[in-house]
Amino acid sequence: MDLENFFDISDFAHQGIFKDIDYVWQALGNIKSYLKEHLNPNITNLRNGGDFLLKTYVIYKGVLIEKGFRLVIGDVVKGNFEVYIENEKSEGASVIYSGVTLADENISIGKGTVIEPGAYIKGPTIIGDNCEIRQGAYIRGNVIIGNRCVIGHTTEVKNACFLNQAKAGHFAYVGDSILGNQVNLGAGTKLANLNIGSMPIQLKIEGKKITTDLKKFGAILGDRVETGCNSVTNPGTMLSKGCIVYPNTTVRKGYYPPQTVIK
Repeated sequence: MDLENFFDISDFAHQGIFKDIDYVWQALGNIKSYLKEHLNPNITNLRNGGDFLLKTYVIYKGVLIEKGFRLVIGDVVKGNFEVYIENEKSEGASVIYSGVTLADENISIGKGTVIEPGAYIKGPTIIGDNCEIRQGAYIRGNVIIGNRCVIGHTTEVKNACFLNQAKAGHFAYVGDSILGNQVNLGAGTKLANLNIGSMPIQLKIEGKKITTDLKKFGAILGDRVETGCNSVTNPGTMLSKGCIVYPNTTVRKGYYPPQTVIK
């Protein structure tokens, strides 16, 4: 269960969650402590008017801007969303729309990121650069999101990590899970994280039974894993690099080698 079987972390800003682990799933237990040590909130002033934002704000070079800007709507992760401040294009400006709820101050929002109306975000949470947090997204805290990621409409995320360019665009549940670089979850994908009866999750790998000591353990999805629409992974699923899950498939827990096709 070497890290290299799942992720290339060379360009990931939060490599510390993988420090001193024997099994890749142990990184899930490091998310909370990593956030406590490394989170630098940047929305404190934005929350002075209340948790539910009544107007749209721009954050640019650490300054909160309430007026005098113009937005050109486009695809955030592709760089087509533009912000003009006093008619000058402002690269790296982040947008937090009216109608967003920021539940507490322990939230960091990266450069060029857009938070759409109706998103609800609890801390502690780090959101990277050029991310798109879409209308109705629910981020429940203890979440680390890399760069150019998408958290989509009615997608719920808790105690999870998204590496760069990971996308959960539509109607997904991502609990106690790690998504690698360029992972794409088809609409309606659910990463189940709790056994019936709430028993600690056990895995059988290469004929050896391993107890993870985790009652909640969703899925580890390696770089470039893709899941089809309405697929479900059982608690304790580990898909290494390049695996593909067909639509409407239920994936049994355990380890799957690189490039496995599951249908």
